[in-house]
Amino acid sequence: MKETRLTELSNPKSKTRAVRLRTSGASMERRADGTILVHADERLEDYPRVLTERLIHWARVAPDRALAAKRNADGKWRFLTYSDALRKVRSIGQGFLDRGLSPHRPVAILSENDLEHLLLMFAGQHVGVPTASIAPAYSMLSTDFAKLKHVMNILTPGMVFVSKGLRYRRALESVVDPGIEIVFAEAPLPDRKSTSFDSLASTTATSAVDAAHAAIARDDIAKFLFSSGSTGLPKAVINTHRMLCSNQQMILQGFRFMGEEPPVVVDWMPWNHTAGGNHNTGMTVYNGGTLYIDDGKPTAEGIAATVENLREIAPTVYFNVPRGYEELLAHFRNDARLRENFFSRVKFMFYAGAGLSQSVWDGYRTMMDETCGERILMATGLGATETSPMALQCTWDCDQSGFIGIPMPGVETKLVPSGTKIEIRVKGPNVTPGYWKEPGITANAFDEEGYYKFGDAVRFVDPTDVNKGFIFDGRFAEDFKLASGTWVSVGPLRNRVMQWFAPYIRDAVIAGPDRTFLSMLVVPNLETCRLLAQQLSPNAAPAEVLRHESVTKKFTALLESFAAQATGNSNRVLRAILLDEPPSLDAGEITDKASLNQRAILDRRAALVDKMYAPHPSPHVLRIREN
Repeated sequence: MKETRLTELSNPKSKTRAVRLRTSGASMERRADGTILVHADERLEDYPRVLTERLIHWARVAPDRALAAKRNADGKWRFLTYSDALRKVRSIGQGFLDRGLSPHRPVAILSENDLEHLLLMFAGQHVGVPTASIAPAYSMLSTDFAKLKHVMNILTPGMVFVSKGLRYRRALESVVDPGIEIVFAEAPLPDRKSTSFDSLASTTATSAVDAAHAAIARDDIAKFLFSSGSTGLPKAVINTHRMLCSNQQMILQGFRFMGEEPPVVVDWMPWNHTAGGNHNTGMTVYNGGTLYIDDGKPTAEGIAATVENLREIAPTVYFNVPRGYEELLAHFRNDARLRENFFSRVKFMFYAGAGLSQSVWDGYRTMMDETCGERILMATGLGATETSPMALQCTWDCDQSGFIGIPMPGVETKLVPSGTKIEIRVKGPNVTPGYWKEPGITANAFDEEGYYKFGDAVRFVDPTDVNKGFIFDGRFAEDFKLASGTWVSVGPLRNRVMQWFAPYIRDAVIAGPDRTFLSMLVVPNLETCRLLAQQLSPNAAPAEVLRHESVTKKFTALLESFAAQATGNSNRVLRAILLDEPPSLDAGEITDKASLNQRAILDRRAALVDKMYAPHPSPHVLRIREN
């Protein structure tokens, strides 16, 4: 039975900033086995064969417009125009062809976001040589380089780019074969086969570049992006030209205003992740926009650079993770010039990576009204490295955080009943064909009909109306049973913990498989905890801060109030430990997406978990009455 119900995709009672968005809805079909298929009513329009076709277009139409900009050491912006970008992309592409690079000898990029990095990505796509942007943390924060070694073994790169040779020296010497050519932007390595980026970008382009570009097929590999699995070892997700181009067309059809006014983006999201490296960079060049590379980070210290950039550059679309929005909120409240510039022309604010607390959401809604007298679309979606990334997206104004919308044009969604939950799977031109050199993992990632399995659960906002969209309902791999047989849905519970304990918490790991009650390991917000323990020295060690009476009293009170509103054992947390040792990248406790690997943390810190369940726990265990 096919059901079609369209509802108004905006809130007519609120004054929203006038922008042209998606206006079509979705339809669903119920199968006899309880499976539900959902697809967009709007068809996916034509899209380019290769993303750099859009670079060619804009270099012709707006040659002097800035494609990207990044601050120099002196703080001034260094701009890259569309015409300069195309010229350098062709030259670098010729250099790739001269060296015989290919999917089996791709380009590995060890760099933060910068103009050279951007040009290398586009050059590879232009001539059919895949690139792979590698998380800088694998080189800069790791001590054993285990993940970097694993990545290099999978890639077998023919060239490695480093932004600053000396900065990456230890990683290169430990992992990269001496015979592999190193390309550097700054600080060359002595006694190493290397080429300057400027030299590579000065290669004379020939007709071979045009021939290589013309020979690219849609399903050829454009790039590799690495995503961690349950083992914590990165997997090379194949990203084809079809995936990248179709997804950008989906985004444009969801946010039509970008086709009318080229987007201005101020963005820090790292390009080794699909949000930054696919969504944001691709959206910029697809629509002829300008990307200001933000050297800030979503931390108390790192947000200063972002604030400086947003004081100067008014974005038309803005992307950040929830912690970034939290850090910015106080700055917006205290700096009229900053908030007035930011809200002057922004049309869409996107959050990704985790749930945004309702208090932060409400804070921005209030600020919008006070600053510009309009509500600005603030929303999220559902995607993955394997889906380019956008698969579902909320493209209408709503009154609360967490709505992930409906499928984008061209995406088919399959909803499969799984106990009390609904598993979501997707199929479409934006979905990966699999993992490089991992046929077994690839086979397990898809069902018998070819739908990619996120491993995520969703629920309807309104079961009677698919066009009100879905809400994320956790990851199946994280859920477990208590000793009583009661299922614990970890994702939604963790989100409630994050909201309830804000602003004193960064993250939490829920413990309790086969136990009689729930407990949690808390990653505290050390900065806000220090404010509670003002009597201590500003340089007091984390353990001293977290053991301070004012901190333990605050967390115990929050634990008690959280338990008081629980509806049962499946969402009542009775004990907690505040972690003074932060999660470790080397130990696999942090994934390449900078999120916590819950299973790895529970395994590595099993002794701490046992302490929480001891009959007579130590004073470091925060607890409330268990009845």
